[in-house]
Amino acid sequence: MRVPPRPPLEGLRRSLERGRSDGPRKVKDGFVRETFTLPRTAAREKAREWFDRWPKQAYWTEIESWFEQPDDVIQFTIRRLPTAD
Repeated sequence: MRVPPRPPLEGLRRSLERGRSDGPRKVKDGFVRETFTLPRTAAREKAREWFDRWPKQAYWTEIESWFEQPDDVIQFTIRRLPTAD
């Protein structure tokens, strides 16, 4: 039985290099995102500040992801719409 040749991967390689050279990944879904790494109390204050400034009902503000790091430090990403309707 004959094994088919490997497909050319040059196009994939160029695409990966182009994506990596653009810096941090930017999601193009219309949301503004910001990532913070703060002690737990400061993280709570920052989240409250965002929710007070951009209410969830109007801007769809949401903690998108978070995790605990050593020494009670929280890293989280919060997102919101750039404008309210």
